[in-house]
Amino acid sequence: MPTLTRVRDSHAALAHAVSPGAWRRSFAMRPADAIFAPAIKVGIAASLVLVSGGLLGQGQLAGIASLGALVSAFGRYQPYPRLGRILVLVAGCLLLAAGAGSLMGAAGVPPWYQIAVFSVLAGLAAHVFGAFGVTGPGAVILVFAASAGSGYAHTADAVPRVLAAVALGAGAGWIVAMAPVLVEPMGPARLAVARAIAAVVQLGTDDAGTRLGDAASPLRRARESVALSAGRQRSGELRAVRLQREAASLHGLLDEAEAALSLAGEARAAALGRLARHESALRRTWRTAPTPGTTAGGPAVGAPAAGAGAARPAPEGFLAAARAGLGSWASAGWAVRMAAASALAGWAAVGLGLGHPLWASMGAVAALQGLDYSTTVQRSIQRLLGNVAGAALAVALLSVPLGFWPSVALVVAFQVLAELLVLKNYTLTTIAVTPMALLMTGLGSHLGPEAAFSRVADTLAGVVAGVLVAAVSISRTDRAHVAPEG
Repeated sequence: MPTLTRVRDSHAALAHAVSPGAWRRSFAMRPADAIFAPAIKVGIAASLVLVSGGLLGQGQLAGIASLGALVSAFGRYQPYPRLGRILVLVAGCLLLAAGAGSLMGAAGVPPWYQIAVFSVLAGLAAHVFGAFGVTGPGAVILVFAASAGSGYAHTADAVPRVLAAVALGAGAGWIVAMAPVLVEPMGPARLAVARAIAAVVQLGTDDAGTRLGDAASPLRRARESVALSAGRQRSGELRAVRLQREAASLHGLLDEAEAALSLAGEARAAALGRLARHESALRRTWRTAPTPGTTAGGPAVGAPAAGAGAARPAPEGFLAAARAGLGSWASAGWAVRMAAASALAGWAAVGLGLGHPLWASMGAVAALQGLDYSTTVQRSIQRLLGNVAGAALAVALLSVPLGFWPSVALVVAFQVLAELLVLKNYTLTTIAVTPMALLMTGLGSHLGPEAAFSRVADTLAGVVAGVLVAAVSISRTDRAHVAPEG
């Protein structure tokens, strides 16, 4: 009986993957805010390493270094003390992947074994990233780095060059991502508070009591971001005193938002109106944080008394917060499925004679980065459609002898565009990523338009493998969401 139930669940899951509803949702545009600053950071980091590599006459290594610079795309909106640690973790994983790829390339390890090793690395990285709360491009970047290292290193002396390129690129990405802490250290905290206030205001005044949980998570994240951004109190340091003062103001706004949830009628409406003005002020990054209870219109209704909430628990440390995630069987199981799908896709690509089997592995890893089956299906559809459209654009670009510098300009432009779109719609993101990845791969070496067709074929193998593995191993929590739709 359990076997028959599993078969029925897998059949329903596969039916969901081809349902019109699943395909329609792949075109949906999601709301997103504060998208420009992260995109500009990625563009600056990529420009630094690509231009430097080009001036030194190391075009191909510049492309590998730009993969290291992609650390700047991870951990967007995290408070800077935590972001610095996240980027170091990602950089270490990138070095491990690129080093493993270059060592196997230099040793002439057959593709079958390379795919197995890279798939295991991707699964482990996905588990670690999930435990540490690392957001961003995910483990797929590690497979890309491993593939680049394997393709570049044909002799042992090339391995140190690959590692140096990735390290320099990651260093540049870290510096660019962390640079704003010098001028706006509370920026991520201000944004987190603005989002928490927006969640409270969005509840409105009608039947909000049944939906208070919608604001609980943003409020908790905002508290944590404020505490981490302010750091520890250090007496006598002007900067520390200023940070603590602004943190107290932001905590006061969160106190006011929480107090508004307990109000009703006109009092609640008035409080929500004042909170909406607070949110608008917080999103003006270069302004001082507004103080609760002092907006136009008089004292805030329900504002907390002075000193309210002063004794707040300190947020968990970086390692302490990850312990539960590292021990999560659900996360570990998903990582195993990702590794299996990556290996299956890569081996299928080898068996079919496709030119870049690791691209197939990347397709499977990208699909499985969604933490539930319906997201896997959606990302698979979006990645396939985006690759087809992006490949058509890449064919046109690769058919023209662009040269190094025009290619660099296009790579940077596509990277910025992808970062602008990634929170809006993954199909549009992939349309930008596909020509960017192909142009980056071709820096310093010839890559013809046929590579774009290979990219589509490999992606198809990857997303099919990803969906199949996810459907066969679908969890109980996902079964209720995969009924076929008309």
